[in-house]
Amino acid sequence: MLDQQTPSSFEDYPDFEGTEHENNEISTLSKRGYQLLKEGREGEAETEFKKILALEENNNYALVGLGDCARKKNNFHDAIEYYARCLSCHPGNNYALFGLADCYKALNQYHKAIEIWEQYLTHDDRNITVLTRVADAYRKIRDFKKSKQLYLRVLDMEESNPYALIGLGHLHYDFKEYTDALFYWTRMLDENSDSVDIRVLTSIGNCHRKLKTFDKGVQYFERALKYDPENFYALYGLADCYRGMNQQFRSIEYWNKILEIDPNNKVILTRAGDAYRNSGDYKTAEEYYNKAMSIEFDIYAALGLALLRKGQGKYEESVERLEALVKNDPKNHRLYIDLADSYEKMGKKQKAIETLETFQRQGIRSHAVSDILKRLKNS
Repeated sequence: MLDQQTPSSFEDYPDFEGTEHENNEISTLSKRGYQLLKEGREGEAETEFKKILALEENNNYALVGLGDCARKKNNFHDAIEYYARCLSCHPGNNYALFGLADCYKALNQYHKAIEIWEQYLTHDDRNITVLTRVADAYRKIRDFKKSKQLYLRVLDMEESNPYALIGLGHLHYDFKEYTDALFYWTRMLDENSDSVDIRVLTSIGNCHRKLKTFDKGVQYFERALKYDPENFYALYGLADCYRGMNQQFRSIEYWNKILEIDPNNKVILTRAGDAYRNSGDYKTAEEYYNKAMSIEFDIYAALGLALLRKGQGKYEESVERLEALVKNDPKNHRLYIDLADSYEKMGKKQKAIETLETFQRQGIRSHAVSDILKRLKNS
């Protein structure tokens, strides 16, 4: 989008001063520079723009061109210097404002980017490109109200603007308003069209995962796989939906499809281990957990091995493993719950109570811990 704001020739700037010959030369250099830039030949373009500066020291077009060259090479600090130099000599130059704001955005300095984009909007408050960029930046700094206001302004001007619809979906998703996120993302779907953004399909599927409407999520993830059979997010979404539906055998199928592509993904190895454990295949589960642990320590794989021992009735070993995990992660309420459960299964109810009370003494609230503790004391 940004490149659509780029001037095509120096005539877009009316304030050149110099002889007719110099102006003609600058025109030729500027056209050549931007053509090279469009072709991805930034180094050659930079040479042409520097030739312009030799003719006119603070030529705004050359400074913007050099800023664009640096930005395209991800040299954002150099680009900022060129854009700022342009703005110091030519305040309000829209192309420099665009470039400067995009550099700050790329550096995750969203407040600075917003400040610059809002300068632009004082001159052109109906520029959809800028409005969506500012809305995106407000979303990044979690200013829900301002972000939504700007996205809705865009939709008032262009009711099906994809950037505003996607942004509103992400905005509501980030704030855990999954039903509202679905409303905006589903507006982007055309059931009669084969051209659909796969990211929209997986985003809708993820909303259904969060809402625990797993069967609906499956439909969107499967549709995404028709476009890209190896899409990680679609495969992960399907595996997790089937896990949520307690169809462990289907969940395993998709975890393993991911592992065919990325065999050393310890997170997926652990998820697959969980699925095998929950389906009662302890031997295979242990293989997956151990493979994950051989790559790098993973608390969930370590927990899986402890729970596996508990499932095998080896309570003393599960207690030993869980106590070690508690020492390394003393604020994790789930570890205390599983440790207390192991003690209870060993017939050591008082130890189970003491375990949960140890967690509560840290001042951390957990309804699950409180409910189990209440049951143990009353039983």
